Parts: sequence; C-alpha cells; structure tokens
Amino acid sequence: MSNCAVIIPARYASTRFPGKMLADLAGKPLIIHVCEKAAASKADLVAVATDHEKIFETVSSRNFKAVMTRADHPTGSDRIYEAAEKIGCDIIINVQGDEPLIPTSVIDELIDLMKNNPELEMATVAVPASREEMADPNKVKVVFGSDNYALYFSRSVIPFLRTGGTDTPVYLHWGIYAYRRAALDKFVHLPAGRLENCEKLEQLRALENGIKIYVMTSSLQSIGVDTPEDLAEAEKKLRGE
Repeated sequence: MSNCAVIIPARYASTRFPGKMLADLAGKPLIIHVCEKAAASKADLVAVATDHEKIFETVSSRNFKAVMTRADHPTGSDRIYEAAEKIGCDIIINVQGDEPLIPTSVIDELIDLMKNNPELEMATVAVPASREEMADPNKVKVVFGSDNYALYFSRSVIPFLRTGGTDTPVYLHWGIYAYRRAALDKFVHLPAGRLENCEKLEQLRALENGIKIYVMTSSLQSIGVDTPEDLAEAEKKLRGE
C-alpha cells in the first residue's frame, strides 16, 4: 500500500470547456502538466482518475499511472475514492486536473501536514484575497477559526464587512484537498447535505457531518483552467510573459 498518493480527477466533460484536460498547453496536454507537477512532489504515487479512454491513453503514453473510473460520479471526491480503493493508500491528496501551474511546494506542504498531524481527517488550502475578488460568486470563500479549522465555505462574501465594522483578512478557497483514507470513506458514503445542495459545494457535506477540515494558508497562487481564456492566460504564465 502506498503511504501517500496524489490522485488527479480528470473527467472529459466540462460545461464551459469540453475536453479541456487534453487541450494543448505549451506543446503538451493540460493534464500532463498537472501530472508533472504532482510527480515532482513527495508523494509515493501519482495517478489520474478518469472516465474517458482518450485521457487514460494520453496519461499512460507519458508513463503516468491512469485509473479508469465510472462516468456517473456526482463529485470529484467520489471519483477520487474509487481510484483510491483500486490503488490502496493511507493519505490521499486531491489535485484538480485543471491546475497546470499548481506549485509542487503546496502539495508537499499538505503531505507533511498530514504525516506530522495524524489527528487531521481532512485539510485544504486558502489564499489571501482582496475585497474586490470576494465579490465573484465563482470564487469560493472560506472562514476559519483561530485553530485553523474551517468554519464555513461560501460563494457569498464571508465575512461580510458591515458599516462601522472592523475589517479582517479575507481568504479564497483553493480546491486542493488532503484526506485520511478513513475520512474519505466516511465522506463519500454520506448523503449530500442541505448546505451542500444549497451552495453546490461538496466540502460543506463534511462540515455538516462533523468532519473537521484544517485550513492551511499559502501566499502562492495557481491558475485554474475553466475556459479557453484561462488556458491562454496559463500559456502566458508558462512562457514567462
């Protein structure tokens, strides 16, 4: 059993950018950039969990491990779980397949965090944001307590700065997760909760059911590729423009 595995969910369908995992980015498929970033980390194993033969073949042809999963998974975590069951691992790091610029150091920090703190069930990452960025409902916000455990995730502005209130640092949620195997098993077998169904954020299922999520803060950034415009921006970053 691998002690720690980075598993990258990579489905072919995408509402805003179908087939984006195979889109060309600086001469290679987007998903391969993500594999290379993950492979440079401390993880014992890197695997792509996909529902599409072309993604499977593309990943395998570059000598990375690919795992075929069902097409009907409701969330990325469910896809990750199916792959983890086939691989066997104690700690799972969920790196999104559309994050070609994710810093390897962030993956390593999460791995170290989970290995050094066996009491943690789940962990994720937050980055400082401006009040202007907080207004975008497509960007997920997170608030956490003095112990760094998440209090809530939302598409709305949290915390809200009331007139006369004292401003406080605000954070965006970066959708990379670390799971203890038992916590992931528990999570995917829970029904979707009312908060999850309301905000369409699967991490709220964990909070609703008492699974604590530790929030690691980082000053680093990445670019998630949701649209062809994002892909062009990632290309500029990779080429140092």
